[in-house]
Amino acid sequence: MASSYGKIKTSKWRHAKALKTKGGNVMKKIMSLVVILSMLLAPVAFAASPWTEEKTYGDRVTGKLVFGLQNTLLGWIQLFAVPNQYANEGKNVWSGIGQGLVEATVCTFGGALQLVTFAIPADLPLPNNGVDLSGSANVKK
Repeated sequence: MASSYGKIKTSKWRHAKALKTKGGNVMKKIMSLVVILSMLLAPVAFAASPWTEEKTYGDRVTGKLVFGLQNTLLGWIQLFAVPNQYANEGKNVWSGIGQGLVEATVCTFGGALQLVTFAIPADLPLPNNGVDLSGSANVKK
């Protein structure tokens, strides 16, 4: 009698393991689809980087290098700039803090990616064209 109890327990365990594996594969497929769609839609969601307006290869490469360096070194500024902008516009400051955290991370890593690939003049757009040092981002027209 003890041996049949052990077999039932083992078979239940195998069934549970099979379900976990099947569910894990479905989740991997969904996440892969989300990543692929976000990569395809990213150029639509963000405007082109400022350096893309340059005419010659040398100017584009130099512009991309400066853009990447600026965003890599100064992306952390978004942690403070975005909540400040939200407060000035009368929006929820806590939402600004969350958005600032996201933008700081994206600008820093996106700038590093621009910096590493500066010799290839292909655009990798950043939200709000990355870090803006001109001070014109908060000026209302």
